[in-house]
Amino acid sequence: MKPGPKSNRPHEQFHLEMLALYDACAKLGFRPVLFRRYVIMNGGVAAAKELVFKPGTTGLERLIDLGRTEISMEATMLRSEFQPLFTPGELKEARDRLANVNRSRSRGRLAAQPTER
Repeated sequence: MKPGPKSNRPHEQFHLEMLALYDACAKLGFRPVLFRRYVIMNGGVAAAKELVFKPGTTGLERLIDLGRTEISMEATMLRSEFQPLFTPGELKEARDRLANVNRSRSRGRLAAQPTER
């Protein structure tokens, strides 16, 4: 993803990058409006710190389905210039979420199981 507008301050730059994620997603055909609103209301860093621990976020799932996890909030958090903004636990959660992109993302959805006769 092409970086968004530049700022000299990491907090501000991360905020701008989080807003740019919305635009990148919109180009792919979905608009994470609640994500954008949350970022605007709380700031990019605060939003990421909370959202990275929320189960059931569909934005990452949509990006996984599209093969575009590199433009996810989690991937943005893990960029070297932004890592100092987050705790080791927050970075671990972001890494774990991206590492588990191939596992079942059921979160309550049931997969069809063969029935025995």
